[in-house]
Amino acid sequence: MTSSTPWQQRLSTGTEDIQDEVIGWYQQTRHGKAYVPNMIWGTVQTEAYATVVLSRVVDFLGVPDDVPAGVAKRMERQQVLYDGEHRYDVVLGEQALYTNVGGSLVMCEQLERLLREMDLPSLGLGILPADAEFGIVPMPGFNMGEDRAHYELVSCGVDITDVDELALHHKAFDALSGAARYGDSARSLINKALAFWSNT
Repeated sequence: MTSSTPWQQRLSTGTEDIQDEVIGWYQQTRHGKAYVPNMIWGTVQTEAYATVVLSRVVDFLGVPDDVPAGVAKRMERQQVLYDGEHRYDVVLGEQALYTNVGGSLVMCEQLERLLREMDLPSLGLGILPADAEFGIVPMPGFNMGEDRAHYELVSCGVDITDVDELALHHKAFDALSGAARYGDSARSLINKALAFWSNT
């Protein structure tokens, strides 16, 4: 089954309520997966980076501006990385390290945080190099829990719950993670991006 809800409807009261909903999903998801090709995964975003992202959402969609409350909830959601009960396997596209969110100071702080967090036992962080070859066609980013895959599109969020479709998402994630770099190789790609932003 596939369902979608327009962002204006989901964000009709601002960003805090939906961030609270995401916290619940992450707390229930013992083993999650995420592929994020163009930006930093929300659960490792810095406060400054998240503020820019949610501010752009509010401006673009014209929804109520409660960005500080939404950011506070996004920071609260990150506790799943430290409670010892959850595991998240995340593949970031190399482009995510270069997409300009807030300028060089925000980007440097964000990449430094990635370098600190990538060794957490709860986090398997891979970077998919821009020149990587992998066995599927390019696709938009998605998040997966045990019972659904979630896409964030321009106009709406889409949830997929069909078992066969979820199996294809797991297969796609395996192909992406198989082509990604981990450990020192991932760290090298992040450091390269950090050097870029430090000199911008």
